[in-house]
Amino acid sequence: MEGIVNSIRESYNELVNKVSWPTWPNLQSSTILVLVASLIIAFLVFLMDTVSKQVVNLIYGI
Repeated sequence: MEGIVNSIRESYNELVNKVSWPTWPNLQSSTILVLVASLIIAFLVFLMDTVSKQVVNLIYGI
């Protein structure tokens, strides 16, 4: 049991004293970048799905 408590203490100490947390503006810009990249990737997947559906319909005459 002492090992678990010690592990929790060390984890807390590392999170409070050793981790460098991003600033609020840095966090916002990173979030916007991730959202834009996600939208672009979603659009590309949608485009590939639509094109492949049209090709399959053309091949099988559906």
